[in-house]
Amino acid sequence: MNRAEAARARTDTRDWAKARRERTRHLIELGGLVSKAGLVELTDDDRATMLGALMEVAGHLSGAGDDDPAHLRARWRRAGMRAFAADREAAAAAGVTGQEEGDAAGGLPA
Repeated sequence: MNRAEAARARTDTRDWAKARRERTRHLIELGGLVSKAGLVELTDDDRATMLGALMEVAGHLSGAGDDDPAHLRARWRRAGMRAFAADREAAAAAGVTGQEEGDAAGGLPA
């Protein structure tokens, strides 16, 4: 019975159900990026510290810092693209097939 309900939930075609699944997938992918960046280990899984760091990044991107937000975005994007490329190379060297969803197009969307 539970299997049937789970299968039905995965194939629910109502607009609100699709939107909810897309939002859930998006949030899971963002959590994966937090983990991939090493923030979980670096902050000892302290969510208040992670939130504070992310709020500071958001402040810089909104123009509250000394740096140009466009320059910061470009610099951070290049660093992220290099990290994705390094992961792909390591996976290829290890013989792992397939790509992570967020990495399928060579990185995150602009």
